[in-house]
Amino acid sequence: MSVVVGYIETPEGRAALEAGRAAAVLLREQLVIINVSGPHHGLRHLPTPEDEEKALAAVDRSLAAEGLAHAIVHPVGDYDPAEEILRVAADHAASLLVLGIRRRTPVGKLIMGSTAQRVLLEADCPVLTVRPGPD
Repeated sequence: MSVVVGYIETPEGRAALEAGRAAAVLLREQLVIINVSGPHHGLRHLPTPEDEEKALAAVDRSLAAEGLAHAIVHPVGDYDPAEEILRVAADHAASLLVLGIRRRTPVGKLIMGSTAQRVLLEADCPVLTVRPGPD
């Protein structure tokens, strides 16, 4: 069993990572981080690939220093972020899936769709959504 976190180097992603880390410690399960960065996720202010790689390396070092069993999955190529998150959750027998969410208008959700919404509707395990705290 594992706790799977959908992670992008954003405030929402960092909030999901922290919640997922805490859940993995509490449940005594492996933490699996799936990084679905790239043009797929529709964020206006994308982290650069270099920033994303640096952030993932820092996360890996921090979790290793903490002694937390973890894995980082970073799909490449053309993929659907929601499908990849769901696939990783299934592959790693997720007992919990954690996603960071951001505020979107109802019209924005209707026009652009939502990775989080698809994951919430299609996941075979409980999904915890978190938002970052105020700056």
